[in-house]
Amino acid sequence: MLPLLKIQLKTSLTTSTLDTCIPPLVNKTTKELISVSNSQRFKKSFIRTKVYPNNCILARMNLEITQAIKALLETPQKIVIVPHKNPDGDAIGSTLGLWHYLIKKGHEAVIVSPNDFPKFLKWMPGSEKIVNFEKEASAAKDLISKASVIFTLDFNHLGRIGQLQPLLEEATATFVMIDHHQEPSDYAQIMYSDVRMSSTCEMVYNFVEALGDTDLIDPEIGICLYTGIMTDTGSFKFSSTTSRTHKVVAQLIDKGAKNTEAHNKVYDTNTPSRLHLLGCALKNMVILEEYHTTYITLSQEELDQCEYKKGDTEGFVNYGLTLEGIKFAVIFIENKEEGIIKISFRSEGTFSVNEFARNHFNGGGHTNASGGRSDVSMEETTNFFKSLLPKYKEALEA
Repeated sequence: MLPLLKIQLKTSLTTSTLDTCIPPLVNKTTKELISVSNSQRFKKSFIRTKVYPNNCILARMNLEITQAIKALLETPQKIVIVPHKNPDGDAIGSTLGLWHYLIKKGHEAVIVSPNDFPKFLKWMPGSEKIVNFEKEASAAKDLISKASVIFTLDFNHLGRIGQLQPLLEEATATFVMIDHHQEPSDYAQIMYSDVRMSSTCEMVYNFVEALGDTDLIDPEIGICLYTGIMTDTGSFKFSSTTSRTHKVVAQLIDKGAKNTEAHNKVYDTNTPSRLHLLGCALKNMVILEEYHTTYITLSQEELDQCEYKKGDTEGFVNYGLTLEGIKFAVIFIENKEEGIIKISFRSEGTFSVNEFARNHFNGGGHTNASGGRSDVSMEETTNFFKSLLPKYKEALEA
């Protein structure tokens, strides 16, 4: 029986006094670890810590999570690692980094992705071993049904994994969540969740470090984790990048991660069609100076004309924020196959695109980077978006 741990970090913490940060997870009478059975996974019978003192820091995994993970992994397990649908650099980097580590520890581990991922991430070591559910559904179902442990990385709601959701809801495995997004749900028995972290890849490094295994980090693990940190911090420019982030990156480089290679393969490898698509996107950019906002639209027709491939629009939304005075940038991308408009939100300063996306576009994420969707036409979506801006004028001027 394993302890059901729910550790959710939400406050800004400043010192290294861990003792005051650790919630009790031991029965004071029997001295036994508090535990819960698999059948109770989806019930709210768990310990959950939401608020921590403002004078402590929990940059690494705490004692309870570490003990639970050690107990879980002390014998070889059949493990499935799952990223979110449409996985990005952090999702792929963290799952591959963890996969390499678990293989080294003697576990039978495999990554099952809800769908394919961009070509600019397929150079990463081990990426060819990832099971794509859309192409290998039968194999994926079998792996999930036989797993004793399922790690979910870079998401905190099962709704983020598309058609894999019912399979994970029915699974009998022990669930471990490692994630840095806001407002996690309650499906995982062991939960390492910290919204202050730059990336899930930084958290995977903390995970390995807490287990005393940094000596197992080799160039393959290092480059996977480095790439995820690099992409999720916008090459270390986002406010989530801390001194701790740079210390982790330094350790990864010392372990053999080739930072120049990662940057070149992710950012400096283009195709003519992608550059044509970027030109189309920039031509479509609308600037709303009154609201310090820009938005870009890309129709399905425009995507088709530019021979769009998965990942081609990565980073396009950020161009709006390079304009002086702009604090809010959005891109709307039509997907006729799914019947939706996919939306990416970015901001600078204190304007929370996480709240904006959650309140209006069935999405969420981080304060300065979030995603969402719309089920109506592009015109209706952008008109609705523009109608919301007057309500946020004061916040955007702050």
